[in-house]
Amino acid sequence: MAKLDDIARDLGISKGTVSKALNGADDISEATRKAVLQKAVELGYTRVSKASAGIPICIFVENMAYRQAEDFGYEIIMGFRQIAEPLGFRPDVIDLTPQMQREMSYDQYMLLHGYRAALFMGLTHVDPWLKGFETCRTPVVLYDNHVVGNPVVAHVGVDNDEGMRLIVTHLKALGHRKIGYLSTPLGNYVYKQRYRSFFRALYENGLPSSRTLAGTSPYTAECLNKHLPRLLSQGCTAIVCCNDLLASSVMMHCAELGLRVPADVSVIGFDDIPMSRYVTPPLTTIRQNRLEIGKSAFYALSSLINEVRISTHLLHAELVERSSSAQAKK
Repeated sequence: MAKLDDIARDLGISKGTVSKALNGADDISEATRKAVLQKAVELGYTRVSKASAGIPICIFVENMAYRQAEDFGYEIIMGFRQIAEPLGFRPDVIDLTPQMQREMSYDQYMLLHGYRAALFMGLTHVDPWLKGFETCRTPVVLYDNHVVGNPVVAHVGVDNDEGMRLIVTHLKALGHRKIGYLSTPLGNYVYKQRYRSFFRALYENGLPSSRTLAGTSPYTAECLNKHLPRLLSQGCTAIVCCNDLLASSVMMHCAELGLRVPADVSVIGFDDIPMSRYVTPPLTTIRQNRLEIGKSAFYALSSLINEVRISTHLLHAELVERSSSAQAKK
């Protein structure tokens, strides 16, 4: 294990200067601080925390509500803490910003603040740190994101293949033979997976699987005003959406078009966010057990900390049948 002396020797500075840089002293220049952090990461230096304070780990959250009980991320964090804290870990929740990612690398941030490992929730494909996870040295668990090839990075989430098979099998049993799909942009890892899983499920069920049965757009209005009418004009009697928010918007727009859900068209979402049971009609969707996701995220992180190089940890999907899906209109 690298020591302060090793960093000081390689940079040609004193051990005291290295210590000040790592502890955020005000009398150290930003250039020196960055140089020390970079060299510390290169040498594999690890800061040792006091055992009485717990093992410091963190949960970075971006683009996801988590502070209230009804928020999607709330139960994930609760599940994580339920396992982590009794085992002597100290998880901090940190709101991730683009500015934080531009100022320093992930490894440098973790070293500077003394964290051993991190769970990321809500990270997007344009986040600066995501590319860095291909070569980072500090253990990372990504919820609904995936990085290939780095043994200290793992992925947790629900099995999207299983979820889409459950949806398509359910709709087929209800007599639907042409099913459409609407999604936000496919640059996002999880939405790309769901898109592929949907068409794989159509093919496996012997249903039409032309890519013309899908519409994707970064704008909800374009999905509703352009792609939804196009899918309906092709004879789709059911619409599957990449998430529940889009599905609820589709149901409202169908009402504006004079279509009844589910009498005229069935609509199914994905995720089972808290509002899904309260929309009209209540939404059929795929449930992600968020408490279990949080617990599995900690198990994955703990494995990586202990040098067990796991890659992907997927939970079984569960179809929640509500009133937005019914027998196909004859």
